[in-house]
Amino acid sequence: MNEKTDSKSDPRTSRRNFLMTPAGAGAIAAAIATPGQLFAGTSANVPTIRIPKEIPATLNEDPKVGTFEGRGMTGAEVFAKLCKQEDLAAMFCCPGNYTVINAMAAAGIPSYGGRSEGPMCAAADGFSRVTGEATACSGTEGPGFTHMIMNIASAHAARTPLLVLASNMQIAGDDREAFIQTGYQQPITTGMKKYGKRLIAPDRVWEYGAYAFRNMKSGVPGPVHLDFPGEVARARFTDPANLKDYYTKDKYRTESRPQPSNKEVATAVDMIAKAQRPILVAGQGVFQRKACEALLQAAEKHEFAVVSSGPMRGHFPDDHRLSASLAPDALMSADLVVFVGQYSMPSPGEYRFNPDVKTIRVHPVQEDLGRNWPLDLGIVSDEKVFIESLANELPAKKRDAWVNELAAARKKFEDTNLAHYELGLKHSASSDHLHPAVMAKEVHDFLYKGDIDPKQTVTGIGGWTTGIFSGRWMRANRPGQGLACGYQYGAIGPDLAMTIGAGAAVQRGIGPQAPYKGAPVLCITSDAGIAYSMFELDTAAKYKIPVIAVVYNNNCWGMFPAAIGSARSMHLYLFQENLRYDKMAEGLGARGEYVRTPEELRAALKRSYQAASKETVSSLINVQALKEFTSGKEYPPGIALPTEPGVGAFAH
Repeated sequence: MNEKTDSKSDPRTSRRNFLMTPAGAGAIAAAIATPGQLFAGTSANVPTIRIPKEIPATLNEDPKVGTFEGRGMTGAEVFAKLCKQEDLAAMFCCPGNYTVINAMAAAGIPSYGGRSEGPMCAAADGFSRVTGEATACSGTEGPGFTHMIMNIASAHAARTPLLVLASNMQIAGDDREAFIQTGYQQPITTGMKKYGKRLIAPDRVWEYGAYAFRNMKSGVPGPVHLDFPGEVARARFTDPANLKDYYTKDKYRTESRPQPSNKEVATAVDMIAKAQRPILVAGQGVFQRKACEALLQAAEKHEFAVVSSGPMRGHFPDDHRLSASLAPDALMSADLVVFVGQYSMPSPGEYRFNPDVKTIRVHPVQEDLGRNWPLDLGIVSDEKVFIESLANELPAKKRDAWVNELAAARKKFEDTNLAHYELGLKHSASSDHLHPAVMAKEVHDFLYKGDIDPKQTVTGIGGWTTGIFSGRWMRANRPGQGLACGYQYGAIGPDLAMTIGAGAAVQRGIGPQAPYKGAPVLCITSDAGIAYSMFELDTAAKYKIPVIAVVYNNNCWGMFPAAIGSARSMHLYLFQENLRYDKMAEGLGARGEYVRTPEELRAALKRSYQAASKETVSSLINVQALKEFTSGKEYPPGIALPTEPGVGAFAH
């Protein structure tokens, strides 16, 4: 701007000056009180945020499945037909790979379009983790596909049956750098998929779709990756005879599962019956193979302890008297450990068991038995079949000493949590900021000690400091109630998107979410993590998925202590202080809350839950904290990694 220009005649300068006055500050406050009015200036004509009429209109359209009649079906429509036959539970995507995603949506596969490919991949993962169902994510070739990589790797670590789809320009352009976004995808996903294929023969699209679902739904699940060049997606077929291996699913895969021999069952039953303090580690295979009810029956009959593990929680209820998930000090007492459905196998020392403890492992794939952990008995079996055998063959037994030890260890764990909470209250009062131990307990009490059914709300937990404190307090009292968002891969940022995906499953009442259809979901994440997927609050609003996002805002990356003592380094770890994520959320059509005291958080949770349950409106609660709360020296107790396995665990 010319320095001689009169500021009164320049609208940019005059507006800036106005906003610096008390009246201008009031205008800002009034604007941000209503979503869509942020920085609206003095105009009363700025439109509010609204959902386009085309969204509900198109969602209510009848499915239109392709047929071989007339012009026939495209390769994309053929693939969509197979996905529909396989009951693909949902697809999460961003525009790109247009021919394929349009065909799948048209075929009636529940589809969700979001703001960026990475978070939508995490949403597909979250949906699958709380239902056990196969889901899909999709992105355009090149940048869209590579944006998904972190969350594809996260799904691989979690053994999620995730169908990764992407377009890939044209075969005719190979080796020519034709136009833009060209790239060889399959080498990029090496090491983070169970199966992958670039489709280059149009007539084999059904065959390779069958390959994908056979891999996702057999043995240990995992992501599969298919990329579609234009020649495949746009090819047309008027006769199914022109498709290779065009069979129904009962012809290209089987539901048959491995079963233990009578001798193996008898040996396992004898070892469990002779043990004084047996414990069964219920891995994710127990959930995915729907063996939770049989496990509860077997445990109560024989009174063995159970501790759950995996990327989802609740396949054995935390509030059960035989649960060891809240009793870490009892784990070392176990004289027999039975791993069932433990897909990510720890090494001795990573789990808090005696390194010399006798061990049984039950796994659906033979070659994994004996990996990482020495076994006294390895059994190749489907998880549900084995647990049902235990429920039938184990004798009824009382183990009063073991049950009492579990109860004492649980009380000690809960007493420790309460002691941390009391310290946190003091720190919160002295600093005028909310300590993470206080935040975690307040959320716990709201979800499990108030008017809400403690089995209702699905929670997702992520972040470093916030994840460690919150993990000790969040509970999973029924299958699919808890998400360990950073499970095994330790990804930063998928938490909110993953919880939104889980929320989509709850809204539709899929699988174990059926009794709680329509309920809100809650995510606890960090200020570092929220940056990766906050824009998906727009997606939640668009599809009426009510989520409460509790954001622990400590102004930094949680690993900032790594910079202490290192010259010129601390700035790398810090953010601007007191950023208003709540106001950003309002700009995306959600509600915003800002809290610094336990009382404010309590009230914000209540208002947010009311908005979610009554109006299907999401909220973001900005919990203002201090980075120094991470330090045990300045604000004890500081942070300590959770015991594996158990509540708060995020490895194996």
